[in-house]
Amino acid sequence: MPTETVTLTSLARYPLKSGRAEPLAEAVVEPWGLAGDRRWMVVDEAGAMLTGRQVPGMVLVEAEVAPDALVLRAAGRPELRVPVPPGPDRVEVDLWGSRFPATPAPGAEAWLADVLGRPAALLHLADPRGRPADPAFAGPDDVVSLADGFPLMLTSESSLAALDAWVAAGPRPEEGPLGMGRFRPNLVVAGAEAWAEDRWRRVRVGEVVLRVVKGCERCAFTLVDPATAERTKEPLTSLARHRRLDGKTWFGVNLVPEQAGGRLRVGDAVEVLEAVEEPGPLR
Repeated sequence: MPTETVTLTSLARYPLKSGRAEPLAEAVVEPWGLAGDRRWMVVDEAGAMLTGRQVPGMVLVEAEVAPDALVLRAAGRPELRVPVPPGPDRVEVDLWGSRFPATPAPGAEAWLADVLGRPAALLHLADPRGRPADPAFAGPDDVVSLADGFPLMLTSESSLAALDAWVAAGPRPEEGPLGMGRFRPNLVVAGAEAWAEDRWRRVRVGEVVLRVVKGCERCAFTLVDPATAERTKEPLTSLARHRRLDGKTWFGVNLVPEQAGGRLRVGDAVEVLEAVEEPGPLR
């Protein structure tokens, strides 16, 4: 087992899918992810999912979980409070080929259209138990909210430092350092060597045990600067040179909690319970 002292240094949730991160000091772990994480999403007038891949300005939208509501904020616009709609989920949603029901949340259409510059509406996921995690990697009872595929994502400060060094030595050094926000993790750890997380299979963070089920292949969303919504060429240029496998580029790992109800806190110790020797991302 690794002998490094590894610590949880950052914790975040994303109440609105593709919206701005909400930093947390602590969070409850539910079977489908952190409490309040990715339970709301934006769709177009046809009900199709909209993310920061198509609409980069979504990364500038602030979303706060409030009692029985979602509060939306954007620069130069009035704050909007959207009540949690009554369930049950009845409208079919397609999220990367995963089909499941969700609930329309009326009242945000004009605000979103003004902020995003196109017709848009909100959906709320009342019951995440209706959406299974990717069965190719997760167990039959594992579920996920509106994250792309798995309940939690973990990244490492050491791995980001290694990636930043590649960017600095590459064709576009002016695009670094990147910042962890491009990768939208829930958990960030420090103290492990770069890319050690590729070899982890089970970890304990504070009081919560998590299975590492898959590496995270990175897409064009990482090219959107979360501070400005501008598109760049990094980090995919450097990841393609150094972290390309099976035609994909990799950064971070996906996690599934082994039990619900535990609490994570910034500063928690990270214990690697199981690891493998071979290098390279999970897939």
